[in-house]
Amino acid sequence: MTPPLAPAGWSRWLVPPAALSVHLSIGQAYAWSVFKPPLESALNLSGTQSALPFQLGIVMLGLSAAFGGTLVERNGPRWAMTIALCCFSSGFLLAALGAFTEQYWLIVFGYGFVGGIGLGIGYISPVSTLIKWFPDRPGMATGIAIMGFGGGALIASPWSAQMLSSYGSDSRGIAFAFLTHGLVYAAFMTLGVLLVRVPPPGYRQPAPEVPDAVAVPARGAVSAAGPRVSARSAVRTPQFWCLWVVLCMNVTAGIGVLEKAAPMITDFFARTDTPVSVSAAAGFVALLSAANMAGRIGWSSTSDLIGRKNVYRVYLGAGAVMYLLIALFGDASKPLFVICALVILSFYGGGFATIPAYLKDLFGTYQVGAIHGRLLTAWSTAGVLGPLIVNKVADSQEAAGKSGAGLYGLSFAIMIGLLAVGFVANELVRPVHPRHHVPDPKETADDQVSSATGRTV
Repeated sequence: MTPPLAPAGWSRWLVPPAALSVHLSIGQAYAWSVFKPPLESALNLSGTQSALPFQLGIVMLGLSAAFGGTLVERNGPRWAMTIALCCFSSGFLLAALGAFTEQYWLIVFGYGFVGGIGLGIGYISPVSTLIKWFPDRPGMATGIAIMGFGGGALIASPWSAQMLSSYGSDSRGIAFAFLTHGLVYAAFMTLGVLLVRVPPPGYRQPAPEVPDAVAVPARGAVSAAGPRVSARSAVRTPQFWCLWVVLCMNVTAGIGVLEKAAPMITDFFARTDTPVSVSAAAGFVALLSAANMAGRIGWSSTSDLIGRKNVYRVYLGAGAVMYLLIALFGDASKPLFVICALVILSFYGGGFATIPAYLKDLFGTYQVGAIHGRLLTAWSTAGVLGPLIVNKVADSQEAAGKSGAGLYGLSFAIMIGLLAVGFVANELVRPVHPRHHVPDPKETADDQVSSATGRTV
C-alpha cells in the first residue's frame, strides 16, 4: 500500500486527528480492569488468570512493534493503520466467541495475541509521520497522538460498564460487549486510515510556526536536523538500553496500578465507612485514563521546554514519592489515594509520549519509527512484570490472611525500587557517539562537490 502523499496546501494539523482515531480505539486496553470481575465470576478465574489477556496483549504490542517497526517505516502509516484495524477488531470478535462458548483460552488468544498485534502496529503507525510533520515540536506532536491511547479508557471504561449492565455480566453479556467493541472500533479506526498523509518530498516546516527558541539547535546536537542513526546501530548503543530500562521501569510502576485499578480501590476501602461501589470503581478507572491522557500531552509538551532527561527525573523521582504516600497513608484518605494514583498515571502516560522525542533527540528522525518499535519491547516486559507483581503479591497476601490495603504494601515497595533503578538509568544517558551516525546523502554529495572543485561548501 503506497503511503499517501499530502497534496499542496495540506494542513499538517489534519494528521493528529488521524492518529487519534487509531489511538483512542486501541487505548481500550487500559479499560481491561472493568472486565476482570465479571470474567472472574462468570468463568471462575483468579485475579492472576483474568489478567492474562491484558498481559499477553501488552507483550504482543511490544513484539509486533519491534518486528513491524521497519515495515511501518517502509510501507507508511496507512498500511500500518489498516493492519492494526484488522487485527484489533478481529481480536475482539474472537474474544466474543470465546466468552459466548466459555472457552477462556480463546479470549486470551483473541484479545491478547491477535488484538495485541493490532495494538503494537497501531501504536507506532503515526509516530514517525508526526515527527516528520512537526520537527519543531516533536514532544507536543507525539503527545497529541499518544494522548489518545491513554484516553481510550476514558471512553471505554464507562461504555464497557454500561454495556455489561445492559447485556448482563454473565458470559453471554460479556460476549455481546466484546462484539460491540469490535464492530464500533473498526468503523472508527477507518477514519484514520482514510485521513492520514505523509509529508511530500522536500517538506519544510513553515517558518512562522517555528519559535526562535526552538529553532536553535540544542547544545551537543550534530545539526539542526539531528544525528542519523539506523535502527540496527541504535540497538548497539548504551543509550538505547538505558532508555529501555527507563521505559520498562516507568511502565511497570504505572501498569500494575492501571490493570488492577477497579478491584484495587475497592480493596483499599472495603472495611471503611465509605466503601467503593462497582460504578464508582469504574469511574476511578475513567479518572485514571483522564490523568494518563492529560500526562501524555502535558508532560510531553513540557519536555520540549525543560528537556527529556529533566522530565524523566520528575516521572521517576516524584513517582516513587507518590507510591510511598499511598503505601503509608492511602487507606486513611480516599482523596490522597486518588490524587497520588492520578499523578502516577500522568507520569506513566507522559513517559510514553516523551520517549519518541527522546529517541529523536538521540538518534535523529532517520529511522526513529523502527527504533521506537524496538524500544517498545520494554513495554512487553513491563506488561508482564507490572500485573504479575501486583496480582501475584495480592493473591499470596490474601492466602496469608491479609485484606484491604495489606494486599498491596509489598508490591508498592517493589515499585518504588524499580523507579529508583529507572532514575539511575536516565542519569546515565549521554549523546550518541558519532561512530554510530549514518552519513547524510546530501552532505556526502556536498563534500564530493567540494573536493572536486577545491572550495568549501
